[in-house]
Formats: sequence, C-alpha cells, structure tokens
Amino acid sequence: MDYIKELDIRLDKEYYYAGEVLSGKVMMHTTENFKLKSIRLLLRGKAHIEWKVSVSGDKRTVKDDQLYIDERAVIWGERAGEGLDVTVPVLIRGQHQFPFRFNIPETNLPCSFESRACYIRYFVKKPISSQDKKVRCCLCCAKGPVTLSCSLDRTAFCCGETLKLKYVVDNQGEETVKLRVRLVQFCEFFVERGVLGVTKEVQHLVLESKGDPVPPRDHQDTCASLRIPTVPTTLMGVSRLVQIYYTLTAYLEFEKSGDDLHINFPITIGTVPFRIPNSNLQPRIGYEPAVDHVEGGIYIGPEFLLGEVYDGCNVSDNEHRDLAPLYRPVYLTVVRSSQQISARAVGRNNRKKSSICDVEIAEIHRK
Repeated sequence: MDYIKELDIRLDKEYYYAGEVLSGKVMMHTTENFKLKSIRLLLRGKAHIEWKVSVSGDKRTVKDDQLYIDERAVIWGERAGEGLDVTVPVLIRGQHQFPFRFNIPETNLPCSFESRACYIRYFVKKPISSQDKKVRCCLCCAKGPVTLSCSLDRTAFCCGETLKLKYVVDNQGEETVKLRVRLVQFCEFFVERGVLGVTKEVQHLVLESKGDPVPPRDHQDTCASLRIPTVPTTLMGVSRLVQIYYTLTAYLEFEKSGDDLHINFPITIGTVPFRIPNSNLQPRIGYEPAVDHVEGGIYIGPEFLLGEVYDGCNVSDNEHRDLAPLYRPVYLTVVRSSQQISARAVGRNNRKKSSICDVEIAEIHRK
C-alpha cells in the first residue's frame, strides 16, 4: 500500500520473562484516508530443528517443529466471528498508535537459541526461563596413595558469576600430577521419526583452568576461581527438540602413565543470581549474546545478516564473519562492578554462617 508510510512494532521494554505481560504499540503513518478491515497481531514462539542424514547412500533432510506460544489479537477494526454486515471502518490519514497486550504463559519456556541444527525464536523478543536444581555428586573408590577431593558451595550459577572449586590433591604416588578443570556444554537435538527417532549431539569447551604440578610425596590445597562466560541457559525437560546442559569436570593428569582421575559436577546455568544472605546489595544485571565458541553463539542464521539476501540456503561461517548481525539471542549476565568486588570479602564471612547454600563434595582415590 503506497499510502502507508510507516508500519512498526515497538515494545514497552526489550526483555520479557514467562508469566509477564508483553505490551507495546503498533505505529502507523498513513498519507491517505482508506478503509481498513482490521489490524491483527501475532505473538508466536516456536522451535525448528533440521539437518541432513545419510540413509543407504542417499542424503535426506530430517526436521521437526514445536510451538510454545501462539497468541493473536485484533487491535483495530473487525474481530473474527463478527457479523458480515459490519461496515468497514475508515482509517484517516496521519500518525496512529495502536496499543496491545499479550499475557505470556506462566510455564517453562525455553530460552531463545540459534544454532545450525536448531533454533528457538519468539516473534516479539524473548522470555527466559530456567531450572534451579541442586545435584549431589559423590564418587568413592578404594583408598590409595593419590587422592583428589573437590567441593563446590553450589551448582547453580548465572552467567558472569564466579564458580569457586576448592580442591585438595594428596599425591603419595610416584608420578607428578596436574589438576585440570573444564566446563563443557552438551547439546542434544531430537527429531521424532520412526520408532527410535533421529538424534544429533554436539559438545563445546566453555572454559578450562590448569593447576600447578603436584610432585610425588606432596600435598596441594587451593581454590580455582572460574568466571562463567555468557552461554545459553540450561534447557532440560522443557523442549522435546533440544536439550542443553553443562558439566564441570575436575581431573588429575598423571605425567608418565597418561592415566587420569576425574570427578563430574552437573552445573545448572540459570537466571536467578546468587545473593549474599542478609545483604541489601543487589546483583547488577545485563543481557549479552553468547560467546562465539559455544552452541548458541557460533552460528548466526543468514536471514539475520545485514546486507545478505536470504535464499533459504545456509552459508558457511567464514562467509559471514565480517557481516553485521541484525539479531542475536541474549542471555542474563551478572555484570561485574567495583562494589561487588569489595563486597566479596564480606560475602565469604556471611556464607560461613549460612546454611542456605548446599555444599557439593566429591572424593576419589587411586592406588
């Protein structure tokens, strides 16, 4: 329509959570009077999964969809189901604002997510949900001369928070050992096809820390501090198409034999920051895209690249490294500040007196 000069959707705020009211305005600038039956608005959240598999030498595409939100509203004119004899109203020329409101379902909604195999998109920005579960990990074997003991004060974190792993290495063996700590992201994709369906799994190293060598007949008692980068939130039991989870692994490498001892801690990445008990200090919250070495941050769909014309085909990552993205999912991140850094010493003393945080302890031995 040549007489519509501007048509835009503007939200009252940029980020939304499950259970909130999403509100905004449709902005329209018209240059002529004309009859307009209705203006309808759609709020939709959906997941789409697709990749190619080889079956008996032939390449086939497997795909599936899941719908999370499908809400519609008429913000101008005739509503669906009204009589056919209703006169079509005339929208006069000029600037117009049409307010709208949607109730986002108060249920488990998966976070926005972009990868080559799967995307989760909300047509009007993104509510974020998470799980907050405490998992106790304990591995015990027969006592031996080399012992690794690890403890975490909690296993649920927000992006930007510092994970502190306390560990004790008692090396009474004959080899020098070295501690490594790795946080790994696991992504599982599912397509319901046939009896068993089709699955695809990928994993990425989020971060890694290396400790000092511990020589034979030596003992090391220290703490590794790891600041969690911005990554997609844990996604378990929410979507039937994709699962995202994280595991923290602490392991000892033996210098000569090449063996290792390892302990796994399931880590939940959520959206509720930790607060120091009995403190009025509030964490400073921001929203950032995922780092570019994990699933959810590596890939940008070609339809969201500035200057690109999307023809329905994927382009390689190297072809769009220098292009500006129009859209990337963002995730809640705790922003570091000088005030928070100075408060950490107080927090340590308070946590010693508090029973709010579960302590995760694991110990393993090697003869």
